[in-house]
Amino acid sequence: MRIDTRFADMWARAGAIGGWLHRDQACALWQVAREVPPGGTIVEIGSHQGRSTLVLGAAACQAGARVVAIDPFVEGPMFGGTATRTQFEANLDAAGLRDAVQLIAERSTAIRPQWTERIDMLYIDGKHDYWTVADDLRWVAHVPPGGTVLVHDAFSSVGVTLALLRHVLAGRRLRYQRRTGSLARFEVAPPAARDRARMLAELPWWLRNLAIKVALRAARIFGHRATPDPY
Repeated sequence: MRIDTRFADMWARAGAIGGWLHRDQACALWQVAREVPPGGTIVEIGSHQGRSTLVLGAAACQAGARVVAIDPFVEGPMFGGTATRTQFEANLDAAGLRDAVQLIAERSTAIRPQWTERIDMLYIDGKHDYWTVADDLRWVAHVPPGGTVLVHDAFSSVGVTLALLRHVLAGRRLRYQRRTGSLARFEVAPPAARDRARMLAELPWWLRNLAIKVALRAARIFGHRATPDPY
């Protein structure tokens, strides 16, 4: 598949930003975002330092769309708080994308009940506990039939995967299409039995990932310091 040179240029910048989005996953985001209609809205839940936001923002500019980035920038060693927000905004400025991205620095769970606009593309990569992901999946109500929803750390994170199994596998609104690494893609459409079967077929990969994470965490006892979340 031929890669858009504009994506390659943006990834050269975005890939240098801290985060867990892989290049092939960023390319998948780019391709979906480029298909958003002019005047459309892309909602990103969870932005961190802007690794994925830059990709979505650049693609949105090409499509004539906009990105709404939702992240509360919680204080603490895991999220970075104000320092992370400062870096996020600096990364947008350096890429010339400040005008293409609207930042809402609030929790997605607080914003969702107030949201009334159509969403043409939804990307979920916020807090990974079951309860937050389950609530973030309710944003799908604003995505029209045929629209695309992408979820990061699917079949990797415990909280994300359990929420998908409970609210998507057992639901009637999202049809599982495929994954790129841990980036799962869904279409807003009633799922058929084969769609549910494809989700179930990912469970061995999920269990493998969990086993690797447990092993890496256990290895810390002996001084091993590699990331426990390689996918």
